[in-house]
Amino acid sequence: MSNAVKLVRSTRLTPAVDYAYAAVADAPARSLWLAGACPLDAEGHTVAVGDYEGQAHQVMRNLITVLEDTGAGLTDIVRTTVYVASSDRADLVKVWNVYRDHMGEHDAPSTLLGVTVLGYPDQLVEVEAVAVLP
Repeated sequence: MSNAVKLVRSTRLTPAVDYAYAAVADAPARSLWLAGACPLDAEGHTVAVGDYEGQAHQVMRNLITVLEDTGAGLTDIVRTTVYVASSDRADLVKVWNVYRDHMGEHDAPSTLLGVTVLGYPDQLVEVEAVAVLP
């Protein structure tokens, strides 16, 4: 885990959630605000059309690439929002499971949302993040 990011778990709220309730980053710190990572390949095409899990894997790979470009990693993330173009909770859970596998033990605070549509043709998944640079 990043030395700059400390995850917070309240003992007064349920421990049944699979993410921390909050994250603290000591100031001063350099912050990284990432645009939503999308399931696009190097040519800009949407990958894994119709496949929530396949798109979630590509999104996480793209997110990791941008973090690495700034000298950061997944453990420097203080918060994410995961968007899934579906009203079916099962689809949201599929994406969440892929997201959690990539995040490992760094269970940063996150919001999981089902939305009507995302910006690219055939896009089903997007993840935006805020990180603190080491």
